[in-house]
Amino acid sequence: QVQLVESGGGLMQPGGSLRLSCAASGSIFSINAMGWYRRAPGKGRELVAVFSGGSSTNYADSVKGRFTISRDNAKNTVYLQMNALKPEDTAVYFCYAFITVQNSGSLSAADYWGRGTQVTVSS
Repeated sequence: QVQLVESGGGLMQPGGSLRLSCAASGSIFSINAMGWYRRAPGKGRELVAVFSGGSSTNYADSVKGRFTISRDNAKNTVYLQMNALKPEDTAVYFCYAFITVQNSGSLSAADYWGRGTQVTVSS
């Protein structure tokens, strides 16, 4: 089994910064993609930033220039540095990963999600 554990959410004033972390653990053979989605109140889930393969990254237009995704491959961890936060960034942020696991000698790939961490931007 694979677990994704997020940390780093909280309450921040507009213009402030927060850093989210997500660590993957379990019978991981390879991490094929990893990143962050969010769900704002009354809205659907949207991509925020993701490593989609190799070092390729995708960002939502709304966060470009403000958020930066990074990773530590040795720790199977991805980070999201969020700067210049806006009230519209308020959401539950979910860690996502597409992981190949090894189990009893066989490989299989699947999507995995963290439980989410609340980010609230308000004065």
